[in-house]
Amino acid sequence: MADKTEKKPNVFVRTARNAAKFLRDVKGEIKKIVWPAPKSVFKNTGVVLVTVAVIGLFIFCLDTVLGSLFRLIMNVA
Repeated sequence: MADKTEKKPNVFVRTARNAAKFLRDVKGEIKKIVWPAPKSVFKNTGVVLVTVAVIGLFIFCLDTVLGSLFRLIMNVA
Protein backbone atom coordinates (compact mmCIF):
# COMPACT_ATOMS: atom_id res chain seq x y z
CA MET A 1 0.00 0.00 0.00
CA ALA A 2 2.84 2.42 0.68
CA ASP A 3 3.94 2.22 -2.97
CA LYS A 4 0.61 3.48 -4.25
CA THR A 5 0.50 6.49 -1.95
CA GLU A 6 4.01 7.67 -2.87
CA LYS A 7 3.84 11.15 -4.38
CA LYS A 8 5.57 12.23 -7.57
CA PRO A 9 7.68 15.37 -7.53
CA ASN A 10 5.76 18.41 -8.69
CA VAL A 11 5.78 19.57 -12.31
CA PHE A 12 8.56 22.11 -11.78
CA VAL A 13 10.94 19.55 -10.27
CA ARG A 14 10.22 17.05 -13.05
CA THR A 15 10.71 19.73 -15.72
CA ALA A 16 14.02 20.82 -14.20
CA ARG A 17 15.24 17.21 -14.04
CA ASN A 18 14.19 16.55 -17.64
CA ALA A 19 15.86 19.76 -18.82
CA ALA A 20 19.08 18.90 -16.98
CA LYS A 21 19.09 15.40 -18.49
CA PHE A 22 18.46 16.86 -21.95
CA LEU A 23 21.36 19.30 -21.60
CA ARG A 24 23.70 16.51 -20.40
CA ASP A 25 22.70 14.43 -23.42
CA VAL A 26 23.27 17.38 -25.77
CA LYS A 27 26.73 17.95 -24.29
CA GLY A 28 27.58 14.26 -24.82
CA GLU A 29 26.41 14.35 -28.43
CA ILE A 30 28.35 17.54 -29.18
CA LYS A 31 31.53 15.83 -28.00
CA LYS A 32 30.98 13.13 -30.66
CA ILE A 33 30.96 15.58 -33.59
CA VAL A 34 33.86 15.18 -36.02
CA TRP A 35 34.39 18.29 -38.13
CA PRO A 36 35.79 17.90 -41.66
CA ALA A 37 39.21 19.22 -42.52
CA PRO A 38 39.32 22.65 -44.23
CA LYS A 39 40.84 21.10 -47.36
CA SER A 40 37.89 18.75 -47.80
CA VAL A 41 35.42 21.60 -47.14
CA PHE A 42 36.98 23.69 -49.95
CA LYS A 43 37.01 20.69 -52.27
CA ASN A 44 33.36 19.90 -51.61
CA THR A 45 32.43 23.57 -52.03
CA GLY A 46 34.11 23.56 -55.44
CA VAL A 47 32.21 20.44 -56.46
CA VAL A 48 28.91 22.00 -55.40
CA LEU A 49 29.60 25.26 -57.27
CA VAL A 50 30.57 23.43 -60.47
CA THR A 51 27.48 21.22 -60.22
CA VAL A 52 25.20 24.24 -59.71
CA ALA A 53 26.79 26.00 -62.70
CA VAL A 54 26.37 22.95 -64.97
CA ILE A 55 22.75 22.40 -63.96
CA GLY A 56 22.02 26.14 -64.35
CA LEU A 57 23.51 26.13 -67.84
CA PHE A 58 21.46 23.05 -68.75
CA ILE A 59 18.23 24.66 -67.52
CA PHE A 60 19.05 27.90 -69.38
CA CYS A 61 19.63 25.99 -72.64
CA LEU A 62 16.49 23.91 -72.17
CA ASP A 63 14.43 27.05 -71.45
CA THR A 64 15.82 28.81 -74.53
CA VAL A 65 15.11 25.86 -76.82
CA LEU A 66 11.61 25.26 -75.47
CA GLY A 67 10.80 29.00 -75.58
CA SER A 68 11.91 29.20 -79.21
CA LEU A 69 9.91 26.10 -80.05
CA PHE A 70 6.84 27.54 -78.34
CA ARG A 71 7.15 30.85 -80.21
CA LEU A 72 7.56 28.94 -83.51
CA ILE A 73 4.41 26.92 -82.82
CA MET A 74 2.45 30.04 -81.85
CA ASN A 75 3.52 31.89 -85.03
CA VAL A 76 2.45 28.98 -87.22
CA ALA A 77 -0.95 28.64 -85.59
